[in-house]
Amino acid sequence: MSDTTRVAVLGAGSWGTALAAVLARHGAETRLWGRDATQMTALAAARRNLRYLPELELPDTLAFTHDLARALADVDMVLIVVPSHAFATLLEQIETSLPAQAAIAWATKGFEPGTGRFLHELVDARFPGRPAAVVTGPSFAREVAQGLPTALTVHALDAAFARQLAALLHGPALRAYSGVDVLGAELGGAMKNVLAVATGAADGMQLGLNARAGLITRGMNEMLRLGMALGARRNPDGPGRTGRSGADLHRRSVTQPPPRHGAGPRCTAGAGAGRDRPGRRERAHR
Repeated sequence: MSDTTRVAVLGAGSWGTALAAVLARHGAETRLWGRDATQMTALAAARRNLRYLPELELPDTLAFTHDLARALADVDMVLIVVPSHAFATLLEQIETSLPAQAAIAWATKGFEPGTGRFLHELVDARFPGRPAAVVTGPSFAREVAQGLPTALTVHALDAAFARQLAALLHGPALRAYSGVDVLGAELGGAMKNVLAVATGAADGMQLGLNARAGLITRGMNEMLRLGMALGARRNPDGPGRTGRSGADLHRRSVTQPPPRHGAGPRCTAGAGAGRDRPGRRERAHR
């Protein structure tokens, strides 16, 4: 990579905006791309993402564009931050414009709808041989944007690339770890959403803290067993691995539950008719 790393962050939602701001503050030449021309024009004018993170003043060095080719021109790396259902389509769109030397990273969690394939499999199929990494871990976009302490992890088969990207993200309030278990990191990031919905359902049915603790404990055990069966590494030595996925699950299910946890109480609203309903809580990034 060049002395000043050029990064295109694709996806101008809350998480993409927060990560783009972090990279720009840490010295990377960063461009934030979104497909909505009106939104990107407003972002550039206000230097704020008024829709998702209105309180965050974005760095002066952060550039904005809705032109995908312009976003990708001469970049050293692309960081994809779009919903999993849009991931494969975006890979197809960038295939002809992404520079030959550019590495690929993503902070998207989930699987390909319909096929259940891991996102790294989609990247490998479309861009074989490219350095590729997943960014994951327990994090609210708003807290990252506010500069509150956060731990993330970067996993890549190329350990050197994982360390490079972790170094770009690493800063006074963001601790970035690196590892080489891409499958384990992706699986943990996706599976904890299922457990978050389950704990939300238990809360909606007012089954108590024992039931919630049991769901989390057994759910973590199932995540580990499934990961081992699929080829993940056993030692949970980074924030995106089984250990830190547990922290992510705790963040989503216990502390300030986001929409996936809230979906559980909504699904069981009939069972809780006439009872107090949990209040609205902060919306998470993914």
